Amino acid sequence: MSATIKLENKHFPVLLKEFISIISPLYGGTFIDCTFGQGGYSKKILEKKNNNVIAVDRDIAAYLYAKELKHKYKNRFHFQNIKFSEINKIKLKTNDLKAVIFDLGYSINQIKDLSKGLSFQSKGKLNMQMGLNSFSSHEVIANMKEDNLNKIFKFFGDERCAKRIARKIIEVRKKKIIDTETLTKIVDEVKKFKNYKINNSTKVFQALRIFVNKEISELIDGLINAYQILPVGGIITVVTFHSLEDKIVKFFFKNYSETKNSSRYVPDKEKNVTYFKLHKKKPLTPSIEELKLNPPSRSAKLRYATKIRNHCNFDELKKKFKYLLDIENLEFTK
Repeated sequence: MSATIKLENKHFPVLLKEFISIISPLYGGTFIDCTFGQGGYSKKILEKKNNNVIAVDRDIAAYLYAKELKHKYKNRFHFQNIKFSEINKIKLKTNDLKAVIFDLGYSINQIKDLSKGLSFQSKGKLNMQMGLNSFSSHEVIANMKEDNLNKIFKFFGDERCAKRIARKIIEVRKKKIIDTETLTKIVDEVKKFKNYKINNSTKVFQALRIFVNKEISELIDGLINAYQILPVGGIITVVTFHSLEDKIVKFFFKNYSETKNSSRYVPDKEKNVTYFKLHKKKPLTPSIEELKLNPPSRSAKLRYATKIRNHCNFDELKKKFKYLLDIENLEFTK
């Protein structure tokens, strides 16, 4: 799931210079690349001979790129086809884990793979499964109740026409099976206007992708488990590409790095406890030079923090985004 764009047979991992300066691989250690994709970040880290990388990706297609690195770097590179929410299951052989990195974008190869159905140019049956899924977007569109479809489009896609699109889907599916092309036509018909900045179906497709891949719980569990396995002094870095995931990451770092005004009845040992050192309040964004090379990087935001204390329970994080987790767990039976 690396947000890497292929131009002239070269790969450009987003915010690579900034990312490398943050995790400081020059000094050696083990790094977990939670969204390996085409391996852009992992390759850069492995250039230093005293570094090791454990790469994770739910998309089995990433194994093709992982094989190349495994052949080149032997025992310094390891790949696992698992969801990054499960990184707590990784058996670390050393205690020199320096950083856990997340790049939440999608590669150009994934978008061009029409069988995945992430592109508006995809043909035929709806899909959007990124790997290790329980269902596809076809099943969602074919079976989900109107009210639940509305919630998915509204909260996961910030789609202002969510209710009307959901109603139209119910109407059309009574007559025929809705495939990718039909869904885009439904959205165009409902909106009746052309957005020249983004495709009319962008938000609907985003919402379905988030729901099908359970991206909300994946992100929340992934961040929590990254904290759990990191030693004090380790760094978590996250590159986000849309406002919903950035909202979660921002809260994760900010809420647990700030001292709060506690009630006088709270025990002293629980007051002013912080778990991260937040180095920058605002996210890093691509430079003008990077935007020229890689225009799709324009929405990227890089946030990072250093772990400074153990034993955080993250109850506030789960409570804050419970409404999204509840939508993610909606049933899709008629």
